[in-house]
Amino acid sequence: MTPKQIFTRSGSQAAVKALTRKKVLQEKKVFESYDKSLKEEIAARMFYRKQKMKEACARYGLDKSGNDSLHKPNPWEFLINKKYHIVWCNIFKAASTSWMYNFNVLAGYRANFLKRTNIVPLQLARRRYPRPTLAELKAALNNSFSFIIVRHPLERLLSAYRDKIQYALPNTPHQKLGNEIVLKYRKQYENGVKKDLSHQPRWPTMSEFVNYLVDAKRKGEPLDMHWAPMTEFCTPCQISFDIIIKFETLQEDQKYLIELVGVQDKIKPEWKNPSKGKVTAEVLYSYYSQLTVTQILQLYNIYRYDFELFEYNIQEYVEMAKAGDG
Repeated sequence: MTPKQIFTRSGSQAAVKALTRKKVLQEKKVFESYDKSLKEEIAARMFYRKQKMKEACARYGLDKSGNDSLHKPNPWEFLINKKYHIVWCNIFKAASTSWMYNFNVLAGYRANFLKRTNIVPLQLARRRYPRPTLAELKAALNNSFSFIIVRHPLERLLSAYRDKIQYALPNTPHQKLGNEIVLKYRKQYENGVKKDLSHQPRWPTMSEFVNYLVDAKRKGEPLDMHWAPMTEFCTPCQISFDIIIKFETLQEDQKYLIELVGVQDKIKPEWKNPSKGKVTAEVLYSYYSQLTVTQILQLYNIYRYDFELFEYNIQEYVEMAKAGDG
């Protein structure tokens, strides 16, 4: 019987007990305080998240089959590790750096090689994890644990904006996109008078970026993978996930997953980009207070299903915009 069969057949509590029996004596230090009661709490958390997502999928009709990006399974972004029976849909800007590293380790790449290579981690991963067909994905899901890592849509969006637009590397497609956004959305005149733009940044402001995003979505243009809605990217209403990890409880959730799958001797529950990706309340406010309430609500419309499926709230961002308007 595979670990997946134990989990689904006996329920989350039984899975926790079975996995506790399998614990190795040489358990890593990081797991020493990770006791049975916490595992049971997290198992209940995972069950709750799955149920809420399932209810939201049904409420909005996203569990029905169709031909658009919300109603058709998208196997393209999945990575299937057949050896350890684990399937992951990679959502960018949601601990993706950490888990791409983990999947490369599980694929057999040595840590020293991963540290010194100049090859992009995703390229390395795809050498060992070819993009699956839908049939291959469905077959893998039958005997594997599947998981997804989600993040508050607007926190994820800000992380993508800062990384790929504000601090875009020179001579990259993202820098080119930033230049195009500035040309199109930066106001040159106000009340018929040419504005002094000497103090404006060379990259798009958050407001300009949001205006671009709203227009792109309205025109039906595909959104960059770093800020595409999670619901369209991984189609969770079409493909069932066993584990829904939230960025807000990342440390606990990924410890649970790692031990559930039985790979605690291979990988550690680390976040590889803590300094680069840290988005504090102050940072959030400094950017989202630049926007109008209308812009915040436009963003909600773009990421509506991400908010609803994963129970995130928009209200605090509306308040930030109101404070900025004041």
